[in-house]
Amino acid sequence: MLDVLQLTLDGLLDGGVYALLALGLSLTFGCLRRLNLAYGATAMLAAYIGAWLYATFQISAGLVALAVVVSATLIGCYVEQICFVRSSSDMPPPTALTDAVLPTDSREIIALASSFALWMQLEQLAVNLLPRHLNVFPLIAVVDDWVIGAITIRPDRLALTLLAVALTLGIAAWLKHTRAGLSWRAASDQRTAAHLSGMPVALLQTAGFALACGLSGIAAFAVLSLDGQVTPMFGMWVLFKGLVAAMLGGLGSVRGVLWGGLLLGVIESHAQSLLGAQGREFVAYALLMLVLVWPARFGIIPLAWSGIRP
Repeated sequence: MLDVLQLTLDGLLDGGVYALLALGLSLTFGCLRRLNLAYGATAMLAAYIGAWLYATFQISAGLVALAVVVSATLIGCYVEQICFVRSSSDMPPPTALTDAVLPTDSREIIALASSFALWMQLEQLAVNLLPRHLNVFPLIAVVDDWVIGAITIRPDRLALTLLAVALTLGIAAWLKHTRAGLSWRAASDQRTAAHLSGMPVALLQTAGFALACGLSGIAAFAVLSLDGQVTPMFGMWVLFKGLVAAMLGGLGSVRGVLWGGLLLGVIESHAQSLLGAQGREFVAYALLMLVLVWPARFGIIPLAWSGIRP
């Protein structure tokens, strides 16, 4: 019984990490109705820039964190301008005429393909910046674990989970109760009505995209600072874990990413205990396939996938 409790607790702490990764990805989808495949590469390149600054100038961990978040935000603006402006916000509101000229499915395919191309570009830039496989990153992990009876808790992982909860609930409250949050939701859910009422839809979408990518920088620094190193696999890991957690909770749902991340973490923890490390990854891929195929099999589209939801 204690082993099951320990595995569940470890899974919840890992799930907090996954929720932090999924938050920005879910906001991006809710804002633009497009999946940003360059999300993980954005976090990776920003992390590599931070690692390069740390190795070259020996700056403090706080300055590295600032550099990673600012870099992720600027890289995200670049991705949005290349991949998503002409496919969404720069175009007139969807009408029968515009859909006849360039159907919605075509715009989605163009955005998806271009973000995939930028994924490759950004990862290659990161590898060119630091060619080594393992690169040093500021380490701020807590060495000593907390032991409560027969249960062991890593305080740094707990802090990361609490950060994910605070950011998730804070952004959800901002979207629900502030004028800016309501404007952002309106531009996402009813783009034509927002455009006709005079809202700066393009500006709101750009600001939302920048915020989401800034969150990827926060997640990248928080995760890597517990390991003290970054590798070329980091971008793919961020995208995959964040995508599974976001889809489990409902793409576009802010609070949903928290439950999706925690669920993924607990399932992976028990799967690793039963099936080993490879079985853990297999279960994660199976979850992604299930959440993609099962609703479509019965013609169900989760309501949270239609736009941003607190």
